[in-house]
Amino acid sequence: MYKIAIVEDEENLATLVKKYLVKENNEVTIFKTGEEAMNAVKSDFQLWILDIMLPGEINGYDLIKSIKENNPKMPVIFTSARDQDIDKIMGLELGSDDYLAKPYSIRELVLRVTNLLNRSYNYNEIKTKNEETFSGYTIDFDKRIVLFEGNNINLTSKEYDLLFFLLKNKSKAFSREQILNNVWGIDYYGSDRVVDDLMRRLRQKMPNLSVETIYGYGYRLLV
Repeated sequence: MYKIAIVEDEENLATLVKKYLVKENNEVTIFKTGEEAMNAVKSDFQLWILDIMLPGEINGYDLIKSIKENNPKMPVIFTSARDQDIDKIMGLELGSDDYLAKPYSIRELVLRVTNLLNRSYNYNEIKTKNEETFSGYTIDFDKRIVLFEGNNINLTSKEYDLLFFLLKNKSKAFSREQILNNVWGIDYYGSDRVVDDLMRRLRQKMPNLSVETIYGYGYRLLV
């Protein structure tokens, strides 16, 4: 279990993010202002999620400076409603490890949090390889990469998420809506046709993968 701090003044968003992170067995504390968070920078958190724009006089930039002064190796993820390069550059210069522009997928944030925590705290652990070979492909679940004949297949994060979901549910048929909820998250609002587009791209990159189209319903990965 990891201890995560969220600094976010949008109460509904913060509550939703906390809900998802708690499901992953994390302990989560929410701070609504920079002033509240500043008083906790020396607490024993293991990752901070900082919104750049906050009410009051202390913003995300001020917080990361203080956090890094206290612990230079502390993992930090920046979020911002302003999808501007300057925010990303400033964040990286101040020591942030990742950046997400709002509105973002909660599921994507959780995945990035999990990956960052694993990189930050598990890199010295000796672990058994967590991988699977299927249809000639080697899938490394820890590194989130797919290899074919030793060559890396450049999957996007969503393409990998779809592949992972299919692999963990081989031979099971799923509707587009079910795939949408599991890959994009229940908070996603949009057409389920994005499932078809993502499946098409995954098939193009992994032609040996045998995915059955169930017309009028969805898809199934054949063993």
